[in-house]
Amino acid sequence: MPKKARPLSALEVKRLTTPGYHAVGDVAGLLLRVDKSGARSWILRYTTGETRLAASGKPYKVRRDHGLGGYPDTSLAQAREKARKVREMLADGIDPLAERKAAKQARLAAELRRLTFTQAAEAVIKVKQAEASNPKHARQWRQSLEVYAYPTLGAMSVADIELVHVKQALEPIWQKKPTTAARVRQRIESVLSWAAVHGHREGPNPAAWKGNLEAVLPAPAKIKKKAHHRAMPIDAMPAFWSRLRARDDIPAKALAFTILTGCRSGEVLGARWEEVDLAGAVWTIPSERTKGRREHRVPLAPAAVELLRSLAQADGGLIFTRDNGRKLADRAMSDLLAAMGEKERATVHGMRSTFRDWMAERTATPHDVAEMALGHAIANQAEAAYRRGYLLEKRARVMRQWANFLATPTRASDKQVTAIRKVGTE
Repeated sequence: MPKKARPLSALEVKRLTTPGYHAVGDVAGLLLRVDKSGARSWILRYTTGETRLAASGKPYKVRRDHGLGGYPDTSLAQAREKARKVREMLADGIDPLAERKAAKQARLAAELRRLTFTQAAEAVIKVKQAEASNPKHARQWRQSLEVYAYPTLGAMSVADIELVHVKQALEPIWQKKPTTAARVRQRIESVLSWAAVHGHREGPNPAAWKGNLEAVLPAPAKIKKKAHHRAMPIDAMPAFWSRLRARDDIPAKALAFTILTGCRSGEVLGARWEEVDLAGAVWTIPSERTKGRREHRVPLAPAAVELLRSLAQADGGLIFTRDNGRKLADRAMSDLLAAMGEKERATVHGMRSTFRDWMAERTATPHDVAEMALGHAIANQAEAAYRRGYLLEKRARVMRQWANFLATPTRASDKQVTAIRKVGTE
């Protein structure tokens, strides 16, 4: 404990103007601090029970300066009274500064825990918007949470959300809309994980499936009804192709290109001229625009090259655009199928299934060639890397044969017996 200095009078304290620390006596460690600016304030200097090592290796006692107020607003008598109270706390083993820090941390923790689920979700959605290669995915995040999670969880503090609340949000759609419900659960889990990492909640995640919700909800795999995309029958394709190619609008050309390449609609709608080598008849879809996040090289049949050459190159770089030069709407091709009376028989994505069925049933296309034609991954990564260039020529032959099949009217006899055109395996 610091030695007690000679007690100073109020007048003597008033005359202390030299910058520095001045002991005023009566209470050990009570000092008047005078700044270079002339401002003066009271502090109580005391040592804690903590010992640290200096850079020299010599131990020293940690000391703290406890502020007691400014002078002269806080008089000498008031400063001494405050200092005595602090000394009494220290004698009882209570460090007032440590107590103040703990109280402040408790207040901050309480404020963090007042964050609502909606506020946390919006923060996560911003992250998803920055990460998403397709803005549609971030929109789906917000829409699904707004419809299915916010009514139950939105106004709740993330710190208060428990299993019963998550179950209450999911139960109404768990069996009616199992695919949607599974996605909503995953998104709720992500929001609550974000909240935990940022200090807004503690404990296990009540939206986790393993060892948690699996005990109170049926497994999605057991209740999910598999909904296959409606696919055009193989033998109906030539007639449909003839009707499609008779149209001259951009959605029709986009759909025709989708069918000729066997690619996903999102890849086609986002296709850019700089990705296409017309002379080499290859379209290279960059990894950030493919489902598997791998670059996909698509050999183009002559019909696909001819289709692209018929289009004017827009300034924005997109191949398929509306009149204002902007990207076609996601549903443009689906709306076209509906307008052509094919809504009940086929979907845009189902055209890939028709292409796959044609390869399997009407050709001798090897499995790996067919899978790579659809942009699917080969399980063996080393083999996939080896085959990427090796299979391009084989896939080019498949694409030419597919285009020829589409453009050849199907005869009645062909529906019973179709010649198998073999893809070389040498």
